[in-house]
Amino acid sequence: MDTQNLIEVAKEARKLSYSPYSHFAVGAAVLCSDGSVYPGANIENASYPLSMCAERNAVYNAYMDEKTKDDITAICIIADSDRPCSPCGACRQVLSELIPEDALIIMANLKGDKIETTIKDLLPYAFQGDDL
Repeated sequence: MDTQNLIEVAKEARKLSYSPYSHFAVGAAVLCSDGSVYPGANIENASYPLSMCAERNAVYNAYMDEKTKDDITAICIIADSDRPCSPCGACRQVLSELIPEDALIIMANLKGDKIETTIKDLLPYAFQGDDL
């Protein structure tokens, strides 16, 4: 699957967002090495800390289908924003542990802008299990 197709899957997932408070719908899609794709959308709650971001939902969706860190090759995040949608700090921390450090992260918006990076570049000093 090419980058544009992964963006389209994330864009479709965005339509499933439950975001009645922020009105900021986000979609995500995880690509695995076997070609399988796992969508995710943000799901809000009136108690904001109980909300879940799209990219975490997509990654957790893959893990629930018995995928592992080694299976994930890319993730895309998209929103209707002025610039490409970047993962929040909590998502960066989760991604640092659950996807390979060289997995492609595609940050996109509905205007067609995109930035490609890796979690190593987004969170170079991630808190890891061996820090405990």
